[in-house]
Amino acid sequence: MASIGDIHVLVVDDNKQMRFLLRCLLRAGGITDVSEAENAYDAFGIMSCRPVDLVIVDWMMQPIDGLAFTRMVRWDAKSPNPYVPLLMLTAHTKTSRVAAARDAGVSGFVKKPISARVLFDRMTSALTDTRLFIKTDSFMGPDRRRGVAADYAGPFRRDSDQQSAALDTIDLDDVRWRA
Repeated sequence: MASIGDIHVLVVDDNKQMRFLLRCLLRAGGITDVSEAENAYDAFGIMSCRPVDLVIVDWMMQPIDGLAFTRMVRWDAKSPNPYVPLLMLTAHTKTSRVAAARDAGVSGFVKKPISARVLFDRMTSALTDTRLFIKTDSFMGPDRRRGVAADYAGPFRRDSDQQSAALDTIDLDDVRWRA
């Protein structure tokens, strides 16, 4: 990507006013290539027709919510891009919801009420994220480990962690993901 104006953002929300607000914020920030979908099926269709650089999806939608849509994008064999950065947008920010979104494979979390600064900070983070994608039997998404915490004293759960511990490195799989 040459500049922020070159990216294609897909906004998936069943609320027309929220889609309008997001489109206005994105345009004010220099992003003019914005597609909108009012449900997960339409969004999947848009993603199948042309490449999308970033998806902003609302959690509370009908008939398929944002969490199920995220799983569709990450796991469905017909997914046009299972590696696309996904930002989850919601007013429900309990720790359990943030963890559920993370575990579904989102790249970031944006809470409502939305601000332009937070939106663009999360977008920048998602678009420049260099974490590898992990695919296991139960997870597909960006590696949840974000860095090294020198004071981590939690359990090591992988055989390779014991070797890492001997080398004074730490696996951060147990550190909470920050919204």
